[in-house]
Amino acid sequence: MNRDEFEAHLGAWANSVVGSRLTAPDMPEVAIALDGKTLRGSKKQGAPGTHLLSALAHHVGVTLAQYAVDDKTNEITAVESLLCQLVLEGRIVTMDALLTQRHVAQTIVDQGGDYVMIVKDNQPQLRADIELVFTLPPAGDQQVTAHTVDIGHGRIEQRNITTSEALIGYSDWPGLAQVFELGRHVMFPKTGKERVEVVYGVTSLRPERATPERLLTLVRGQWQIENKLHWVRDVTFDEDRSQVRCGNIPHVMAALRNTAIGLLRGAGYPNIAAACRQLAAQPLQALALIGIELEN
Repeated sequence: MNRDEFEAHLGAWANSVVGSRLTAPDMPEVAIALDGKTLRGSKKQGAPGTHLLSALAHHVGVTLAQYAVDDKTNEITAVESLLCQLVLEGRIVTMDALLTQRHVAQTIVDQGGDYVMIVKDNQPQLRADIELVFTLPPAGDQQVTAHTVDIGHGRIEQRNITTSEALIGYSDWPGLAQVFELGRHVMFPKTGKERVEVVYGVTSLRPERATPERLLTLVRGQWQIENKLHWVRDVTFDEDRSQVRCGNIPHVMAALRNTAIGLLRGAGYPNIAAACRQLAAQPLQALALIGIELEN
């Protein structure tokens, strides 16, 4: 079996897991986060294709697909190949600003999906248009705002998101239904330091499908791919120190780590490191996760 066939089988399994898990009441549709990660240890050894662009289901933490690219700058061209591996109809795709591209938005809406994109300086005209909407709101623009406050991890984080439909009919960005302004104010009580950030975004979701509160949840959900996948592979599986370099082995090992994480999350383990310790001591339970039941 070659690498692509191997990935296809794992992707089919991952989609079955996502399909069997109900989404949260406030998130009736499956949301998928896109992001890339470099296999640093393998890259140092000169292995090709050590930057992997991955797609992860927000609510389950299962990797649906991954695609090898030469480096982070090539994610823009490689993302189409990744999207071809995904079921997009009826699903929402989130991403960081690097992948906020016209062709990406067009592909998603053409396939019956929706997107939530962060807009920065790589799309200067779109960013300028959105910033103007919130700096000088046009007459009759009915903007809607939501606000959240989170306290924990030694900080207080406030978020304000405001949405607008003012660019419908003005901007030719594919599928545009709303734009938004998201402000973050983070305060560290112990040090008194503060951090303020304002970002802009665009989505194909209309207001009746995505309130400001839901858009805020979707934007924050993009971080699931860092917290539930990349961080776990680095810290729990020590991926960045792996120096395998021959052929497709770095890619295949990453796929196996993704699958192990997905199996554990699908089985309800909230802490992957603790689950690995438990299953290392009880290998029969580990075998049961892949359908192998040994007779006494």
